[in-house]
Amino acid sequence: MKDFLTLENQLCFTIYETGSQFNKLYTKALQPFGVTYPQYLVLLVLWEKNGRTVKELGEKLSLGSGTLTPMIKRMETKGWLTKERSKKDERQVCLFLRPKAFEEKANITEQITREIASCNIELEEYEQLMKQLKILQHKLIQRQTVT
Repeated sequence: MKDFLTLENQLCFTIYETGSQFNKLYTKALQPFGVTYPQYLVLLVLWEKNGRTVKELGEKLSLGSGTLTPMIKRMETKGWLTKERSKKDERQVCLFLRPKAFEEKANITEQITREIASCNIELEEYEQLMKQLKILQHKLIQRQTVT
């Protein structure tokens, strides 16, 4: 019988360590572009729908304004995006990708794909992992709304 109180048998630690390894993988892949992993997540969200508000971005990434504001400022300085006040509601700030973000999208995607492929993760395995992690995520979210 397994001793579930040892570190190596803790699901939380395995997920934490796996996340850490993914952060390293993405950091290496994104380094040539001068983009951090959190900045890459911002790019992904804006590639899906350009012109989101800072509030929408924060909700999508589960990040607060204290984290987003300096990151957005750095991305703006590096030429990845621009901020504009909403024409509908001037209290809201919308984020728009600059041409650089669209020009580098294919290169960044190709580099990320190469890094993931180097881990020998087959497409079927990738899809199974995504499915299992989404189920786990959903259960954890459900638990939080019950308690």
